[in-house]
Amino acid sequence: MPMQKARRTPKHPVLRHVPLAVIVLVAAIGAFTLRDHVSFETLRENREALLTFRDAHFAAMVAGFIGIYFVLVAFSLPGAAVASVTGGFLFGIGWGTVFNVIAASLGAAAIFQAARMGLGRSLAARMDAGEGTLKRIKEGLNRNEISVLFLLRLVPAVPFFVANLLPALVGVKFRNFAFTTVLGIIPGALVFTWIGVGVGEVFDRGGSPDLSLLWEPQVIGPLLGLSALAALPILLKAVRGKKGI
Repeated sequence: MPMQKARRTPKHPVLRHVPLAVIVLVAAIGAFTLRDHVSFETLRENREALLTFRDAHFAAMVAGFIGIYFVLVAFSLPGAAVASVTGGFLFGIGWGTVFNVIAASLGAAAIFQAARMGLGRSLAARMDAGEGTLKRIKEGLNRNEISVLFLLRLVPAVPFFVANLLPALVGVKFRNFAFTTVLGIIPGALVFTWIGVGVGEVFDRGGSPDLSLLWEPQVIGPLLGLSALAALPILLKAVRGKKGI
């Protein structure tokens, strides 16, 4: 008697939504409970202890920093900006930027996968099966996926959690999401890390890190320039489409 292949028991559809539901629940709780704990004031109060631990247990500090930053991003908790500045304070501009990008990218990938597993899968399927505006949006996104994902990362007005969730909900490829996330967050990570490098001196003067630096012309200008560069392929395709090229 020929052996029959074992059939996989399909997972209950509701279970696909559990990861995203957990993220939303933790994010809601964290918005109220962590707001006053993950702050620049907390960094100011604990900076000597952090530096002492870093000097004595560098590898453990790196692992702990990346782990905490990952959790903040994956669960959309408050404090990601503080974590980025802390990366520069603890590790300098070079390694600080590297660790910030690694942690933020891993956290972004986690929330992307959680969203795609649940709402993203069903919403993308509906857009593919539908007609009209939604389907045209989906097709346009598929044609310009890399450029749109870079724009989401480079335009400062787009919140980080939106740039993580939106692509998952419209069915973009994970490899494209991961690629554009890693490269797209480097400019912003450099700015936050740079602020962190000088945060010790700011604390010594009794001040707090000034994140308004992000909107200074010398910072926002290059970011907008990169955004325009990312949008260029979309514009060229649109022009060629109108001309029938």
